[in-house]
Amino acid sequence: MAATRDTDSRKLLGRLREVMAEDAGGQTRLDQITQLIAQEMHTDVCSIYLFRDDDTLELCATQGLNPEAVHQTRMRLGEGLVGRVARTGRIVNTDDAPNTRGFRYMPETGEEAYSSFLGVPVQRLGEMLGVLVVQSKDARIYSEEEVYATEVTAMVLAEMTELGAFVGEGAALKARHQQPVLFHGATGQEGAAQGHVWLHEPRVVVTNPIADDPDRELERLNAAVEELRVGVDKMLSSASGGDKEHLQVLEAYRMFANSKGWMRRMEEDIERGLSAEAAVEKEQSTARARMGQVSDSYLRERLHDLDDLSNRLLRILTGQGSETGAEMPADPILIARNIGPAELLDYGRSLKGIVLEEGSVGSHAAIVARALAIPLVIHASRVTTEALNGDFIMVDGDQGVVHLRPEDTVKSAFRDKMAMQAQAQERYASIRDKPAETLDGHTIALHMNAGLMADLPSLAGSGAEGVGLFRTELQFLVRSQMPKRAELSELYARVMDAAQGKRVVFRTLDIGSDKVLPYMKPNDEPNPAMGWRAIRVGLDKPGVMRMQLQALLRAAKGRPLSVMFPFVAQMEEYTRAREEMDKALERERILGHPIPENLELGAMLETPSLAYAPDKFFEDVGFLSIGGNDLKQFFFAADRENERVRRRYDTLNVSFLSFLERIVQRCEATGTPLSFCGEDAGRPVEAACFAAIGMRILSMRPASIGPVKSILRRSDLGELRAIIHAARDRGDMSVRPAVLEYLRGKL
Repeated sequence: MAATRDTDSRKLLGRLREVMAEDAGGQTRLDQITQLIAQEMHTDVCSIYLFRDDDTLELCATQGLNPEAVHQTRMRLGEGLVGRVARTGRIVNTDDAPNTRGFRYMPETGEEAYSSFLGVPVQRLGEMLGVLVVQSKDARIYSEEEVYATEVTAMVLAEMTELGAFVGEGAALKARHQQPVLFHGATGQEGAAQGHVWLHEPRVVVTNPIADDPDRELERLNAAVEELRVGVDKMLSSASGGDKEHLQVLEAYRMFANSKGWMRRMEEDIERGLSAEAAVEKEQSTARARMGQVSDSYLRERLHDLDDLSNRLLRILTGQGSETGAEMPADPILIARNIGPAELLDYGRSLKGIVLEEGSVGSHAAIVARALAIPLVIHASRVTTEALNGDFIMVDGDQGVVHLRPEDTVKSAFRDKMAMQAQAQERYASIRDKPAETLDGHTIALHMNAGLMADLPSLAGSGAEGVGLFRTELQFLVRSQMPKRAELSELYARVMDAAQGKRVVFRTLDIGSDKVLPYMKPNDEPNPAMGWRAIRVGLDKPGVMRMQLQALLRAAKGRPLSVMFPFVAQMEEYTRAREEMDKALERERILGHPIPENLELGAMLETPSLAYAPDKFFEDVGFLSIGGNDLKQFFFAADRENERVRRRYDTLNVSFLSFLERIVQRCEATGTPLSFCGEDAGRPVEAACFAAIGMRILSMRPASIGPVKSILRRSDLGELRAIIHAARDRGDMSVRPAVLEYLRGKL
């Protein structure tokens, strides 16, 4: 019975092409499509449901159901069989719909008369747009050919939706890429910016989803795949001898490029009426949909490889490469799924803001964005599919929010915020050369964090007294191979020259965890933040540490030098690292190179264990710097890469402040210089509290120095300390409410 109803998908697609070519409005097209599908597939009903918003599906066209239900029937995501298809992205094919799990009866549609139900997701590159449904009165399971025809039709619907084919008269759809969209992401780097979209990888648009000459399309596909294979082979040849991980990725590319199954499926799609581009994108959409459902990290990576390979193939077929001819706007906001540090540095300070679909607060991109003081929002889901080059966009890095094509009221409010920030910066500029002296006579030294030569001009402009942290790993992260000692020495010398005699604290290589060198084999660790990283790598692989220490000594050229070892968890690690420096010093003496007139060796206190080290450690170490980002996550057992918990615990929590105060007391007892380095040091309220419990050196991003200095100059640390202790005595969980009340009276 089903065989007699098998549909010639090529014939159906040919008819669809005719509908697309007609000069008709959006609703008329939708109505014609439902009539055409019902006729060609010999079904009683064909309906198209499209998303009105992220959670609501609407019946937008139907043949067979009550026409008055069009644009009236709506359902939530997951509601009914249609909502189930939309939520899961999976086909529902049943011969007894009313008794199928999840069925929802909607009396206004009159669908209770239909037993058979076939629902297929309408999706494009993993983005769910709606559901295509066919129904019949007689009870039957739809055949493979019928399912396939419906799938292909759904894909063409998705492409037509992308191209705006259903915009016009009636209430079919609002034009895509023209409506305001709000994205809620996470803060990667604070700050606010407005500008125009610049897509890191311009999206390929398939303008010809249906083809009438399968032989010609097969020729195009085969030629493009051959070009793709040759390109992958060339990449493999040039990468031979490189790092193993990069080679593994390229091998995965070659495996997919030569996959007979992948090729066969695309050839079958073309035989049934799709263009070569549409066949590739159909496979890509399937991979994207699976990617969102697979939890295994290895499989997700392989699906990501296939997705990237599909993009390369589409660019070959369409000629829509990264060089599209478009000019970068004067105020570019970069939009990307993800981006590496080297690529981001290529853009440099020309960017006004960055928005990523992926990324993390500790990713390489976030590190570079902080170094360049560019507002960054991460985890902005679907932004690459919504944004077009040239779209106006506003990025609120403080709140982790992005406004794409905002309405005038949003623009006005956002610009008011930026104007207030600009006025505040002008006010901060007036105190740039004044000390951060509190009302009760305490002076706090404010230093800046850096990691690039591009940061150093901020040293004078920000009013910073020195560089409290220079992250040396960035020079390793942005290269495809290990830098040479001479290159590092030259760079470090230029950093010290640019500082013009101000103190620069160089932190030795902090790799591992979220910072994996592109030429270093990553370790599969269940918890990399607490694994083989930083000083642990340096002591286990001393060759790199020795090379870096020698480069620093030579860069100093006899000038004072400050070096800090990261992630020291116990005294023995610092002692061994200091011994490596002693060996490097002796080697430089033997070679006749000048020795620094004053050498300071310090450690970062990033684990609670180091706070309880023996007194001898505090006596021996040259200085200590609290690494607030890591210390807080270990203190609270809250992974700062996990959005569910990273904001769960307050820096001004009484327990954490009391812990910090204990560290201050130990350092005071031994005369050990102590600083606080991290994002919290640059937050005015937190900085004032750190100063109140006895910290006298704070290191932060350059843009934070003005706000922190401003609040310190209006604070009395004695009063603030009393408020903190009173809150603790009352049993408050956090001192923040009491401190904010005090500071409001000072502002």
